[in-house]
Amino acid sequence: MSSTRIVAVSLLVVGVLTGVGAPPAQADRSVARGVHPALRAHVVAAYDFDHPVPGDPALERDQGRSGTEIELVNGGSAMRVPDHAYRGSGNAVQTRQVDPTTTGNDDWKAGTWSASGVRTLRAFSATGGTTIMGWFKLNMDSPAPNSTTAEPNDRYNAIGLAGLLTGDSDGHGVRALLELIDVDGELRLVALGRRLDGGNSQTFAARSDWRELLPVGEWVHLAATFDFGTGALALYRNGEPVDGFYTRADDPWLVAGPGPHVTTASDPRGIKIGGSFPQNTVERNPCDCRMDGLLFLDSVVSASDVRRQYRHLAR
Repeated sequence: MSSTRIVAVSLLVVGVLTGVGAPPAQADRSVARGVHPALRAHVVAAYDFDHPVPGDPALERDQGRSGTEIELVNGGSAMRVPDHAYRGSGNAVQTRQVDPTTTGNDDWKAGTWSASGVRTLRAFSATGGTTIMGWFKLNMDSPAPNSTTAEPNDRYNAIGLAGLLTGDSDGHGVRALLELIDVDGELRLVALGRRLDGGNSQTFAARSDWRELLPVGEWVHLAATFDFGTGALALYRNGEPVDGFYTRADDPWLVAGPGPHVTTASDPRGIKIGGSFPQNTVERNPCDCRMDGLLFLDSVVSASDVRRQYRHLAR
């Protein structure tokens, strides 16, 4: 990946930051169509994969307020596929492992990364809460073969969906993440969060079999909320809460003492979609899946608003 794409700041971003020009108005119209009114003010970044950057279709325009472009890594424009997760959808993004037998960097994934932090994602610096939601269609029934080891039977322990990186992330460590990951020997759908850079993570894992929550070949709306003030996490499927449990009973986010408690005051180093390391230096946890209508919000969305968002778009 070129350094230009890693830290790309287009005229769209300039327009969003300065409040001038046509692009922000176009983004606002898209958000209005794809986001329930109750959520619109909190949408920092939004990707519907129908808005390639003019002149560079390997970049996708942010339809949220931040103007954070993401790269369609390795597959470029071929990763936009005509699949419709919800009413009004045009394209979805396809991510996948390309060659499991070779150690390399050719997996299809999406995101952005900057060692100095992504300034346009500053809304997630020193924040009390975050929500990630979107539509997901899996086309795999187990984690992919591990292309980073010599053992042909090795598999990754997770399937990456969508996440927001920490301010000190190497491209893998996250502040907020939707993922399928091994929990005590069993793959589970989880919300995994980290309040402090360099600190411990907490995981909220679904009790139900992940194959029931995400049947192969079926579009499903997922949401995860992260309340950094109280230490609470939640998962939702098709607008309804998912029963689950915390994998740690202690206080990994250090919220037991006097507050308020917020995340580290650092700009996230980026976003990862369909696998880790959006700077394309390592392969990890690829997802053979399609995604659409991804939203990154700077608040803890209520259960009723998650339901409203699902019903706003569900066919």
